[in-house]
Amino acid sequence: LMKKALITGGAGFFGGILENTLLAQGWQCVNIDLEKDPHFHPNLISIQGDIRNQRLLKDIFRKYEFDVVFHCAAILAHAVKDKKFLWESNVDGTRNIAECAKKFSVKKVVFISSNCLWAENMNRPVHETDVPNPVEIYGQSKWEGEKILMQYQVDFDVVIFRSPTIIDAGRLGLLAILFEFIAEGRKVWVVGEGQNRYQFVYAQDMVDACVRAVDYPGSIILNVGSDKVKSFREVYEHVIHRAQTNARVASLPKDAAIFFMKSFHKLKISPLGPYQYKMIAEDFVFDTKKIKQELGWTPTYTNEEMLWKGYEYFVENQALIKNRKNVSAHKQSANMGVIRILKWIS
Repeated sequence: LMKKALITGGAGFFGGILENTLLAQGWQCVNIDLEKDPHFHPNLISIQGDIRNQRLLKDIFRKYEFDVVFHCAAILAHAVKDKKFLWESNVDGTRNIAECAKKFSVKKVVFISSNCLWAENMNRPVHETDVPNPVEIYGQSKWEGEKILMQYQVDFDVVIFRSPTIIDAGRLGLLAILFEFIAEGRKVWVVGEGQNRYQFVYAQDMVDACVRAVDYPGSIILNVGSDKVKSFREVYEHVIHRAQTNARVASLPKDAAIFFMKSFHKLKISPLGPYQYKMIAEDFVFDTKKIKQELGWTPTYTNEEMLWKGYEYFVENQALIKNRKNVSAHKQSANMGVIRILKWIS
C-alpha cells in the first residue's frame, strides 16, 4: 500500500528535496506551499495555499488521509519585513497542522526546527536537554512551534529535528553572498581569526533522518548536524582552493564588526539579524549522539564538502538565479544591503 505524506513547504529548498526523495521511494505526496511547486510527478499533488487557512487544511486532511506530515514550511526573518505574518505562519500555522493531524487521526508529525533556538557559545556541544533561549523572532517562532506540537503527543507521535543550516546544491539565501565574493575573487571576511566552528547539515542527510523518523515508535526531540566540524576559516579556504579564484580569507576586528552589524540591523540596511551578529564569531555545534543511537543515522558530508556543492551550483546557474521570481527565500540570493560596501572594498 502506497504511503501518503503531507509536506508543508514542499516548493521550498529542503521541502523540495524531501518531496523528490519520497516520490522516488514510491510515496504519494501532497504539498502545500505559498509558492508554486516546480515539481511534477504522477504521485504528487501540489496545492498553492496557506497553512494559516484552517478550512483549506481541513479539506486537504479529510481528502487524503495522511500517514505522516512533514512540517517544513517556515517564513524566515531576513525574507520578510512583516513580523506578524512570520509569527502567524510559523506559530498559528503549526497549531493548525497539529489540530488537523489530531482531528483526522494522523499517526506522526515530523517537524523541522532550528539551531536558532540558541544564540550563545556554550563552549561545548549543545544537547537536546539544553533549554532554548532564542534571541530573535524566527528562533522564538520555532521554539513556540515545538511547544505546541509536544502538547499533542497523546494524539500522535511527534519527531522534532533541531537542525543547523541545511546545505546542498541550490541552497542560496545568505550563502549566495559568500559564493559571490568567492566567485569574483574578493576577500572573504571572517570575524576575528575565524577559528570558530559552526555546524551545517547536508540536505540528503536531513532527508534520511526524516525517512527514518517515520518508523520511530513514540515522540522524541533530536539534534542533527555534520561530523568533524572545522573552523570557518578552514571551510572557506577549502572552497576557495577548489574554486581556484583569487579570493582569500581576511579578518575583521571582532568588536568593531559586531558593533557595525548591530547598527546596520537597527537601520534596516543589513540582511544579518540578531542571531547572525551574535553567532558570527562564536562556536555552535550540536551533540548528535542521540540521533545516532535512536535512528541509526550518520551524516555523510562535512561542512566543506557541502559548501563546495552549494558553490558549484551557484557558479553554474548564476544567470538563472538572477532572474528568479516568486521562489522561497533559500532558493534566491538574499539582498546584500550594506554588505555591498564590504564587497567594494574587497
